Amino acid sequence: MTKIEPELIRRWLNGWTVARSLPAAEPAGPDGDGLRSECHQPGREVEVFALRADEEPGSLARLAAAVAAAPQVTWLTVPTLRPGAVEAAVEAAGLEPHRRSEWLMTTDLTGHPRHAPATPYEIEVRTEGPVTDVVLHGPSGEVAARGTVAVVGGDAIADRVETDAAHRRRGLGRAVMSALAEAAAAQGARTGLLLASEEGQRLYSSLGWHHRADVLIARRPA
Repeated sequence: MTKIEPELIRRWLNGWTVARSLPAAEPAGPDGDGLRSECHQPGREVEVFALRADEEPGSLARLAAAVAAAPQVTWLTVPTLRPGAVEAAVEAAGLEPHRRSEWLMTTDLTGHPRHAPATPYEIEVRTEGPVTDVVLHGPSGEVAARGTVAVVGGDAIADRVETDAAHRRRGLGRAVMSALAEAAAAQGARTGLLLASEEGQRLYSSLGWHHRADVLIARRPA
């Protein structure tokens, strides 16, 4: 494989906006080179997602230039199988890459491992429409770990999977992912998608998730 398919990026982004209750992404760039999402986060008002960075280098250059000139605080997210070339392109446009690598990962949910939280942790699962939130409570009722999944068609997009620092290395991340996968499969999802931070890559790999692309994130310098 020499490029990441635009449709896979669209599928992930569709679910990500649902998981975060954001408006649907709109075309970005003069030639529809990407998708634009209103994130409504301080310091990250808008995020632009490149669709054809590996397929057409000029596409990435156009998007990067638009992000560099944007009046709002805008970030550029680029799934790629050529991270070195992408980093050079965004730096040439005057953007500042983050020095942390993320991965776009997928899995077949029908074979996802199952892990229950250990005592004394208790699990809470709340589903509202296409979105399910999983919360693990500690012995005093505190939130020890949590995560969200949105189901869009046959896809389940996991997001914001976090474990509190005081409760790490106890298998809670595995338990959250297990509950998210089970809830999504019950709603008809068969494929899992997510963006994995450096900290999460080892966890997801151990659960059978597969690396599909590196993800480079850049923004205009402050």
